Amino acid sequence: MPRYFFNVHDGLGIVDDDGVECVDLEAALRAAVHYAGSLLKESGHRLTLGDTWSLEVIEEATSSAFRIDLQIRPSLASTASEPSRSAA
Repeated sequence: MPRYFFNVHDGLGIVDDDGVECVDLEAALRAAVHYAGSLLKESGHRLTLGDTWSLEVIEEATSSAFRIDLQIRPSLASTASEPSRSAA
């Protein structure tokens, strides 16, 4: 089973030395989204406007990778005279 490493790039950085075995890339993607959500829930309070955050996932054998990127920036709506709200 392939081993995937989940490295965080946020100014402090978390390097995954152990990795996680996942059946395939799809499973690694699901694990990465879950892990990213957990990390942001725990330490997202440190992020401020203009910050970037990313989770890079690297497959051990092939070194293929993907990233989940987060950039915090003002929206165009925040520059309008009245705040715009959308139902989410």
